[in-house]
Amino acid sequence: MRAELQFPAGLAVLPLCCLMMQAQPPVAPTAPLTLADCIHRALAVPSPASVARKERDIAALEVRQARAGLLPQSEITSSYMYNSPSRLDRSTMSFVALNGVREFTALVNVIQEIDTSGRLRADLARARATQDAASASVAVAERDLRKAVSDAFYRTLLARHIETALKTSLAESESFEQRVNLLWKGGEAARADVVKASAQTAFLRQAADTAQLAARLANQELASFWTQDVTAPLPLADVLDDPLPAPENGGPADAAYMRRPEFKLYDAQLHGFQAESRIAKSNLYPKLSGLFQFGVDSVSPTWQDRGYLAGGSLTIPVFDWFRSLSLARQFQARAAQVRDTRSQAQRVFSAEYESALLRVKQLFGQVDMTRNQVTLSEEDLKLSRVRYEGGEGAALDVVTAQNQLAQARTNYYSAIAAYLTARLELEVAAGR
Repeated sequence: MRAELQFPAGLAVLPLCCLMMQAQPPVAPTAPLTLADCIHRALAVPSPASVARKERDIAALEVRQARAGLLPQSEITSSYMYNSPSRLDRSTMSFVALNGVREFTALVNVIQEIDTSGRLRADLARARATQDAASASVAVAERDLRKAVSDAFYRTLLARHIETALKTSLAESESFEQRVNLLWKGGEAARADVVKASAQTAFLRQAADTAQLAARLANQELASFWTQDVTAPLPLADVLDDPLPAPENGGPADAAYMRRPEFKLYDAQLHGFQAESRIAKSNLYPKLSGLFQFGVDSVSPTWQDRGYLAGGSLTIPVFDWFRSLSLARQFQARAAQVRDTRSQAQRVFSAEYESALLRVKQLFGQVDMTRNQVTLSEEDLKLSRVRYEGGEGAALDVVTAQNQLAQARTNYYSAIAAYLTARLELEVAAGR
């Protein structure tokens, strides 16, 4: 007699489920977003930079159109016209403008304008200037977008660090408040100490709530550059605790600001107005064009009547000179206006570059000072609590030390964020 063991059906499926779970690869954690990742996402979605890129593509098509104006224009035309016969002679036509009672045409026309006035070349120069201006606008738009994303990135990190610092100070304050309450209940502390500790806790709790709101708003501002889901917390790579790069060297003789794309935009605008002036002046010069026709123009549709015609026309302007001269001088005045604006911008950009360079050097030194403030404030709070626990200090000293430490931590991370932001402003001022 053989005994059989029976297991529940669920236990039979359990090993299979375990094997399937082991076969599935583990889900990789989401990598934190770096500043380069945020900029890449912002550049990949519709933005002022993408609009500027489309404008550049439109300008490139305009250049192709202007270049095509230098080439011959050809077309094929065919027509049939009936002319009523003359009442005196039915074999002749009544309208002199036609060649017979019936006229058949099938012609290949080639028309070429010879650019004696310079209009076509000036039109091409204007189109190229428009393309250069559009390219410079793309560089400005992408640079401004990178700057905006970078500012939002550092503001978000700073808001999170301030929130963390205030919550840490709040936890310290709550611990001190509990300790003071125990001492007061045991008759070892005054009621005034309890009030000071409770007031400090309430103040830090309100400050922590405000910092939490600021961190969430900064997160939403950063996420709005590439997504509509702005409420989800972004996993950002924290760079405020990384070693800071040293400031770069520079001086009054450094003309790095001349690499800014604004100067290319000014130059393109200048060339565009100069081309517009040349187009207006082209109305003062003779215009020469050539015409070639080949095909049939006969009273009967026969290929034997084929032939060709070649000719040219010369147009010499006589009137309307004052309008063309006035329009040309108007564009010359606009070109002079662009030159003045460029010269003024050169002085402004030079001052911005020197100011950004000085601000970077100044803020780099403040980071070390604020770091020292944090160290000293932590030691002061520790000693204040030790003195209070030993009955040698007042609760006011502990509360003051707590405020000082919270402010020191805020100043430290604010100085780091300000230094990194100043480096961004220096890169913008230097045309990078």
